[in-house]
Amino acid sequence: MTIIVTGGAGFIGANYIFYHLNQHPEDRIICIDKLTYAGNLSTLAPVMEKENFRFVKADICDRTAMEKVFSEEKPDAVINFAAESHVDRSIEDPSIFLQTNIIGTSVLMDCCRKDGLRFHQVSTDEVYGDLPLDRPDMLFTEETPIHTSSPYSSSKASADLLCSAYHRTYGLPVTISRCSNNYGPYQFPEKLIPLMVINALNGKPLPVYGEGLNVRDWLYVEDHCRAIDLILRNGRIGEVYNVGGHNEMRNIDIVKLIVKELGKGEITFVTDRKGHDLRYAIDPTKIKNELGWEPETKFADGIKKTISWYLEHKDWWEEIISGEYEKYYERMYGER
Repeated sequence: MTIIVTGGAGFIGANYIFYHLNQHPEDRIICIDKLTYAGNLSTLAPVMEKENFRFVKADICDRTAMEKVFSEEKPDAVINFAAESHVDRSIEDPSIFLQTNIIGTSVLMDCCRKDGLRFHQVSTDEVYGDLPLDRPDMLFTEETPIHTSSPYSSSKASADLLCSAYHRTYGLPVTISRCSNNYGPYQFPEKLIPLMVINALNGKPLPVYGEGLNVRDWLYVEDHCRAIDLILRNGRIGEVYNVGGHNEMRNIDIVKLIVKELGKGEITFVTDRKGHDLRYAIDPTKIKNELGWEPETKFADGIKKTISWYLEHKDWWEEIISGEYEKYYERMYGER
């Protein structure tokens, strides 16, 4: 099987490539990535020399470039990880999110529908909006109405609806997965866990929005990769699958855990994010019942593995946080 993986130089995409090639060494993977600030070619170093791997630097919105790759490689399936994904950046400038997350997805599906190729859309639980903090019984299911809060989540919801429309209108074999917060190796340090780890190691304050009471459901990235692989091979066409970790934690508790684990770090509270969702919580019953998937990594183990990875890969994140990231950090947190 030949699979195009878009956004494969990013956090989840790269981890998926590593997982897939390890689990299915007979397959061939074509990675397409624009190499924006969050996509790093150095992340893919472990697979760059493999005969069954090819990297293509291209923008998924570039129809000509996409048609060329599809024509050359004749893939069997596409997994679309490529997306602008940081809520704060979407509040600053929504336009790039609309372009990449919606138009880019449509370009990929147009390439797929010429030959009826299998298409899997990697989405997010953020399309459901949020849940009240005082209702632990309430969870997102696949039937929860879409109710977005940010330009980011709106762009992902729009792409999901477009996927469903392509399935209904053109018969394109589509599946969609909506996952809770991922953590693990190679995550760009604008996200909560790597931001706090790296800031603590560098003696910078640990900026927490509001009082840090917002709740997220956390999933180790390899568990997410395994879920996507199962959906790609055995999922029902046209269906949405929620992928969650059964691990809800407040942001402040995550940060305190990191401080305790590292033995350093000074927490500082900053002005809350605009439209900040209160709580996300996924019900993964459907994927468990249909595909037998459950998370295997306990958060207590996963967070230690993640912190250890950043301690052992200082050369990777030091390269990442230079330049663009430093400017972004100062813009977002420097004056608060």
